Amino acid sequence: MNISVQKLLSKIEEELKQAQTAQKEESLREKVYSIKILCELILDEKSAGSAKPMPVAPMVQPAVFQQPASLNQPKKLELGDEANGDSLFDF
Repeated sequence: MNISVQKLLSKIEEELKQAQTAQKEESLREKVYSIKILCELILDEKSAGSAKPMPVAPMVQPAVFQQPASLNQPKKLELGDEANGDSLFDF
């Protein structure tokens, strides 16, 4: 089944609008992943040579994502009564 590049671009626009209004990071990541997949479909179609050259669309400034601080730092081990410190080598 052939899907036109214009239909894919329209779907990318829809996903982008939904990503811009996403309230949760999980929802935002889903939309961005959908956009990535749609872009890959267009690129795969272009590399196969079955589509006409696509006109250049205006660039959309990408969103900047920051990971929560809790993802950047490892969790501290919970120490039992017999533990002496943070290191594995502390006995």
